[in-house]
Amino acid sequence: MIQSTPVVDAHHHFWTPGRYDYYWMGGPELEPLRRSFRPADLQPLLTAAGVDYTVLVQTVPSVEETREFLEIARDTPFVAGVVGWVDLTDPAVDSTLAELKTGPGGEYLVGIRHMVHDEPDAGWLLRPDVQRGLQAVAHADLAYDLLLRPRELAAALEVVKAHLHLRFVIDHLAKPEIASGLIADWAEAIAPFGEQSHVMCKLSGMVTEANWTTWTPDNLRPYVRTALDVFGTDRVMFGSDWPVSVLAAQYGRVKSALEAALPPLSAAQQAAIFGGNAIRFYQLNV
Repeated sequence: MIQSTPVVDAHHHFWTPGRYDYYWMGGPELEPLRRSFRPADLQPLLTAAGVDYTVLVQTVPSVEETREFLEIARDTPFVAGVVGWVDLTDPAVDSTLAELKTGPGGEYLVGIRHMVHDEPDAGWLLRPDVQRGLQAVAHADLAYDLLLRPRELAAALEVVKAHLHLRFVIDHLAKPEIASGLIADWAEAIAPFGEQSHVMCKLSGMVTEANWTTWTPDNLRPYVRTALDVFGTDRVMFGSDWPVSVLAAQYGRVKSALEAALPPLSAAQQAAIFGGNAIRFYQLNV
């Protein structure tokens, strides 16, 4: 694939078990994740896959993790941006965002995320205090990553309609049930986002929603094509979701699977999906 635009992995993580409360890392099936994953582990994988830059995304609800990630970005040439966490419900969230942006590595803060799909309330995003927090994110000129399952898409649609000046991206296509092949309900729920020009979608996290041992690009293709029908090639971006993705595939296979699942595209469209859109959306300095 000819690529003149830098290739950007718009979604990956680092962690060190024991440093924070990785509450979601339970269960024997997640044992491969319960080890340290740091920049030195990812660097050779990026080189082999032809990836130039990355966006490092929060893993726990911790401002301290966000500070750590910003310092990692400052010291790691391939990390071009950080999507961190702040408490959106905190009345002082504006001050927290300002402190992060002016602190060590603060120039790398490009977005904020919360594990919305882990909230018991499917309408959590609609809470008035959360709405005020989202306004603060917009005022700080940051993007907001929507970590959702199909359950939360209805509330998310209301939110994005109410915040037209905030850049949103739906992580992992909102986690459709790829392993079961179910698509109709998810496709219906995500379709209205196509009319919201300030919302994008990450083509990420798919291999771990598929059957971890038997999936092929053919299993991903209907979901990728639906996302392209909804958002177009200028509002989707590649993300590996490494190291969560190691449960189902090695790094290079995740990228090549997306390439195989995409329809025939021009070189410019491919360059947008694999880099240009992330650079524009997150305002990366690369």
